[in-house]
Amino acid sequence: MLIANKKIAIIGGGMAGLTLARLLQLQNAEVKVYERDFNCEVRVQGSTLDLHEGSGLEAMKRAGLLADFYANYRPMASKLRIVDKSLDIKFDDHNFDKTIAENRPEIDRAPLRNILLNALKPDTVVWDSQFVAMQREGSGWLLQFGNGSSAYADLVIVADGANSKVRPYLSAEKAVYSGITLVEGNIYHAAENAPKLFQLSKDGKVMAFGDEQTLMYGTKGDGSMMFVASFKVPQNWLDQNAIDFKNKEQVLDWFKTAYTGWSDEWQELFTSNEVNFIPRPQYYFPFDQSWETQENLTMIGDAAHRMPPFAGEGANVAMQDAFELAACLTGNSFTDIKTAIAHFEKQMVERAAIATQETLVNTELMHSTDALAQMVGFFSQVEGV
Repeated sequence: MLIANKKIAIIGGGMAGLTLARLLQLQNAEVKVYERDFNCEVRVQGSTLDLHEGSGLEAMKRAGLLADFYANYRPMASKLRIVDKSLDIKFDDHNFDKTIAENRPEIDRAPLRNILLNALKPDTVVWDSQFVAMQREGSGWLLQFGNGSSAYADLVIVADGANSKVRPYLSAEKAVYSGITLVEGNIYHAAENAPKLFQLSKDGKVMAFGDEQTLMYGTKGDGSMMFVASFKVPQNWLDQNAIDFKNKEQVLDWFKTAYTGWSDEWQELFTSNEVNFIPRPQYYFPFDQSWETQENLTMIGDAAHRMPPFAGEGANVAMQDAFELAACLTGNSFTDIKTAIAHFEKQMVERAAIATQETLVNTELMHSTDALAQMVGFFSQVEGV
């Protein structure tokens, strides 16, 4: 095996990094995952994930964890309601016996992460290890972390997400602004803190479109609710407006102004107790990105091909990266690690470009002047209404 007797460091303990670690350990590789979270008890935020055949579900199958996935997935999470600005329901997936996404089962991020963590050997994940820098040492790398520790690795795999601190060691290519920024909100104990909107979701998700803007939210098994408000603004919008997103009143004032004409009932998202907000300008990497392959460094997931979330492809492409890279490194098709990585990177960039193009098409559609009609028409056609 190409990586026999090699120390492998995965930077980032998200879905891609943990999936890769599991797959490598199944082949008896020596691997550590360095994660910036203080410990495994840190709350996992973000929307539910719908795993796709051939990518996310295939990764779980290869990892021997498909049964665990289906023991923890949430069938109701796929159920969708589409509403207008006034919260009038225009499409209701709850009216059908089978969800339109029955082939894309959904799971909350925290249970999925726990499944992957529990499948790893003890002490595989080194917590409280925020990457600071690395330098070449021999044929590998010496890694430095924010807690003052260091570690050597023969092979480093970058999996630290969209704002990767390690990617610049491999590529100087900059991400492109998509024209869309979103504000993400997470509401805990949503049944008490956002009761009307929580009830409207019926344990599923709600999407609203209007004025080239969206509001979308979904419930999670822990009783929380995650929402996004997305809109067209210049790249420097955050700097120009100087909104303090830790100040609930400032965020509400912004929402009232930006979403003029939307029902006051939406304000429940912004006035509820136990809510926090994160602004997220949406970027993507060019379709034709490239870099010089190295024999001791590569990257997967959002670090390699960040994209907006409007097609549900990010996590799936990332998990496919994991099983394709694992196959290249542990199989018998290549004569050396650099050749294996080169093959993987070529295939990955091509796959990611297709997914990014699909995502950008969806992004434009969902923020168009007739987005509501188009989205209702699409889902109604799928259901044969």
